[in-house]
Amino acid sequence: MRVGVPKETKNNEFRVGLVPAGVRELVRDGHEVIVETMAGAGIGFDDAAYRAAGARIAASAAEVFETTELIVKVKDPQLAECRMLRPGQTLFAFLHLAADQALAKALIESGVTAIAYETVSAPDGTLPLLMPMSEVAGRMAVQVGASCLQKANGGCGVLLGGVPGVAPAKVVILGGGVSGTCAAEMAFGMRADVTIIDRSLPRLRQLDALFGGHLKTLAAAADTIEQQVVDADLVIGAVLIPGAATPKLVTREMVRAMRAGSVLVDIAIDQGGCFETSRPTTHDDPTFVLDDVVHYCVTNMPGAVPRTSTFALTNATLPYVKALAAHGTLEALARDASLARGLNVHQGAIAHQAVARDLGLPYRPLETVDASAA
Repeated sequence: MRVGVPKETKNNEFRVGLVPAGVRELVRDGHEVIVETMAGAGIGFDDAAYRAAGARIAASAAEVFETTELIVKVKDPQLAECRMLRPGQTLFAFLHLAADQALAKALIESGVTAIAYETVSAPDGTLPLLMPMSEVAGRMAVQVGASCLQKANGGCGVLLGGVPGVAPAKVVILGGGVSGTCAAEMAFGMRADVTIIDRSLPRLRQLDALFGGHLKTLAAAADTIEQQVVDADLVIGAVLIPGAATPKLVTREMVRAMRAGSVLVDIAIDQGGCFETSRPTTHDDPTFVLDDVVHYCVTNMPGAVPRTSTFALTNATLPYVKALAAHGTLEALARDASLARGLNVHQGAIAHQAVARDLGLPYRPLETVDASAA
C-alpha cells in the first residue's frame, strides 16, 4: 500500500504522523511511504532521515494526497486538505468531529473513509491512541496553568506550591481520567492543594488509593462543582466522552464568581470544551481574559512539545497503521473491533453514533454500506 505523511498545517503544529523508525517498519513490510518535504523538521528529522528510512520525499502536500491510499496525520485536516481527499482513500488522524460540523461535512463530501484516533477504543473502554496525548496534555495543563497564574501573564500572582507560611494554590481538576490523573500528579508534585471531581465513585476510590489519600476527591454534582470552582485558583477541565461533545460543567455565572486572576485550562476544548466561556485558541495567542479570569484553550496542546508527543503517538498508532496497510481498510476494521470503533466517516456518511447525534447528522453504521465500494 502507498502510505502518505503530509506536513501538518494547523497553527504551530510541529508533530508529524510517522517518525523515521515507523517509516522503516512499513517499508520493511513491503509498503511505499511518501512523506512531504520538511514534514518532520519540527521534531528534528530532516528529509535525509526519512530517505534513509526508505521514504520517498514529495515536494508538496498535493503530491502526497494525490498519490497515496492511506493518509496518516496527527491533527484534523484543514478544509484545504479536505479538498484533496477522495473516495477510496483512508484518513487516519485525530478528528474531533463532534465539535466541528464544517470539518465533518467536508469529510462527508470528500467521500474519504476517516478513522479518528480519539475514538479507537479497547475492549475495556480505554482509548489507546488518545491516551499518550492525554498524558502530555494533562502534564502540560499544570505547567501552563502555573505560568498563567503569574501576574505578568494576567494571573493573580499565586505560586502553585506556595512557600512555608503561605498557602499553596487551590487546583481543581474536573475529570479523573488519563489527563486528569496526569494533571493531578503534576500539581501534587508541585505541592498544590489538589481536588479531583469525577462522577465515578469507583474511579475516585482508585485515585484516593493512588495518591495515598493526600489529595481530595469529590463526587461530581452541580453544587459541588460550583463551590469548588468559585474557590479555585486554577481549574483544569479534563472531561471526556469518547466521540461526543463535552458537557459544559462550568457555567458563565460560575466564572463570573471566580476571583480575578484565576485561571481556567480547558484540555477538553477539542471536543467543544467543558467551560461555557471557552473558545478555541492557538499557540500564537493561547489565552484570553473574560470576566477577569484567564482562559487557556489551545486545541492542540501537545503540539507545543512535538518531539515528545510524536514519539509517544507513533508508539501507539504504528500497529494500527501497519494493519491498515497490510489488510486494507475494511479488512483491518473487520479484524479489529477496537479499530472499527474509530471509524467516523465512510462512503459519504457519519459512521459513529455519538458523532452523528451531536452533529445532528444521519448515522450510517459500517455494516449498512457497500463493502465493494471501499
